[in-house]
Amino acid sequence: MKNPVRIQLEDFSQDEEVAALKAGSKRMGGIGTFLGCARDFSEGREVSEISFDAYGSMALSEMEQLRADAIEKFGLMDARIVHRIGTVKGGDNIVFIAAGAEHRVAALEACRWIIDELKQRVPIWKKEITPQGDLWVTQHP
Repeated sequence: MKNPVRIQLEDFSQDEEVAALKAGSKRMGGIGTFLGCARDFSEGREVSEISFDAYGSMALSEMEQLRADAIEKFGLMDARIVHRIGTVKGGDNIVFIAAGAEHRVAALEACRWIIDELKQRVPIWKKEITPQGDLWVTQHP
């Protein structure tokens, strides 16, 4: 089974991630998920590609801490976080978060909290490639 927290070039399977989460416990009554996708339009400009770069081991370490924090804060049974780096095109997957808990409220609240915290805490940078030129994007919580 793949590590529950990953930074990778290749795409991921939401189904595989949810199956891995569910395999951890039959007490899991709610699984909340978030899928972040690349847009082909941003801030009034067409976007041909988006490039993601990460501060390798520091980004992974912070994502692992984020997972641990979410498990503790929301009483989760488990959580998974996968973020891609490299270049993606409009419609491609970027980030996937799955949170499993006994009840739906904790799972859903944890998902939102994880993505908001990830954007604040994890050193992953985003550059939009447009016909007008490249633009580094500041984080949006």
